[in-house]
Amino acid sequence: MKNFRYLFAAAILIASSGAHAIDGFSVLYGHSDSSNVSVNMGRVGVQWDWNKKLLEAGNWHLGGYWESDFGYWSNNSNNKTHSSIIDIGFTPVFRIQQTNLSTVAPYVEAAVGLHLLSATSLNPQRQFGSSFQFGDHVGIGMRFGDKGKYDLGYRYQHFSNGGIKGPNQGVNYNEVRLQYHF
Repeated sequence: MKNFRYLFAAAILIASSGAHAIDGFSVLYGHSDSSNVSVNMGRVGVQWDWNKKLLEAGNWHLGGYWESDFGYWSNNSNNKTHSSIIDIGFTPVFRIQQTNLSTVAPYVEAAVGLHLLSATSLNPQRQFGSSFQFGDHVGIGMRFGDKGKYDLGYRYQHFSNGGIKGPNQGVNYNEVRLQYHF
């Protein structure tokens, strides 16, 4: 119950911080590929573009965005310790993409974000040590549609607490993500 109070407070903070400046909305589906677990994950998120080009080369640049998301993990594992986990995250995402978007504009991205989980294990073989987790991912995708309003991508994501507290067995996900840019 204590963790849910922290999750609720974090959700209010995330929802209230700069909501007027939201640049995009996303939905994501993932499935774990870690041994000893079978977990489906769904997340919704909002994004704020940095509107900065950190590096430029021809029609390509390195930029990024902030992503805040809320997730639900449905645990279908054998010997599960929790049937579901709530996940609240905040992530700076670095992305290499076209400056002037073509009809179908590819990109690559990488990120390490902060996540707070409502539980610290999926089963006895997959324990996280703490509710605080890092969520790092690499991804590829494409923007398309009028002015690149749509974004379809694949991410490979790893959750772990980075060795802050044991056990630190972590979990990995294959994810498909759809975003709408305002």
